[in-house]
Amino acid sequence: MKKSIKYSMNVLVIATMIIALICCQRGAKTDSSIPTVAFVMKTLNNPYFIEMQRGAEDVASKYGINLLVQAAEREVDVEKQMQIVENLIQRKVDVICLSPSGSKEIIPAILKANKANIPVLIVDTRVDEKVLKESGGTIVAFIGSDNVDGGRIAGKYIIESLGGIGNVAILEGIPGHETGDARLRGFREALKDQSGINLVASQTANWERDQGFNVFQNILQTNPDIDAVFACNDMMALGAIEAIAATGKTDDILVVGFDAIRDARLAISEGRMSASIVQHPYEMGKVALENSWNILQGKSIPPEIPVKIELFTAQSQLIN
Repeated sequence: MKKSIKYSMNVLVIATMIIALICCQRGAKTDSSIPTVAFVMKTLNNPYFIEMQRGAEDVASKYGINLLVQAAEREVDVEKQMQIVENLIQRKVDVICLSPSGSKEIIPAILKANKANIPVLIVDTRVDEKVLKESGGTIVAFIGSDNVDGGRIAGKYIIESLGGIGNVAILEGIPGHETGDARLRGFREALKDQSGINLVASQTANWERDQGFNVFQNILQTNPDIDAVFACNDMMALGAIEAIAATGKTDDILVVGFDAIRDARLAISEGRMSASIVQHPYEMGKVALENSWNILQGKSIPPEIPVKIELFTAQSQLIN
């Protein structure tokens, strides 16, 4: 009986030691020869960033990179994104690819990565260059599209579609957010010399579909004669077309979004939405990981790596 108890205790001790060892190793690299690249996105609740993740995963698989993809639940949660970056720094990843939720707010986390000698690549949304420079921070490169030009393309499309005459509304992104501000600036530039185009409303819907519905529903109640709306992303545009459908005006109001996510492309093919700006997030994720690999190999990369941007309409070839 005593031998049985002693044997059981020995087994228990050994099992405890094994569990402790596993717990200590959890979160650490299992093989120091395998590089770890972290990709911190704004959210994974938006198909745009899921597509970006897919591009990154394909390259990581090709080169044998350990890829960690993390994000806050909501794009507006900058503090959560900062916590994620700080945790990855503690984990001692080799490279951080980052799509900032706040162009200024994220800079303290970048400074911590700089201090830890972890290269940072910025993807999709620029950081505030002035604040970064004043803080003494650095990034290796920016990978993304020209959002100002995308806004201009959207504006020109609406002007041409309306024949230079009509009432237009805007659904803005998060106030102060570089991506939304750039798209808005480009769109306003396209409209500024158009005397026949009246900008009757411009309100934020914080990048979200449900807010796009609620905000545009309110705009329609105040401005029933709207001819077109530009939404600074497709999620808000999809909310807007739901609000338009509820009023029976699907055929009367042009809706132009930004990102050309799958649901938006489907809405365009069905005639419920007019156009969207294609940014190619898969390509962004792919290029980010390819250049992370170049950094890991000791190669230099250009500070600006552009990804093409273009208009998507019902006449465009449908993208999978």
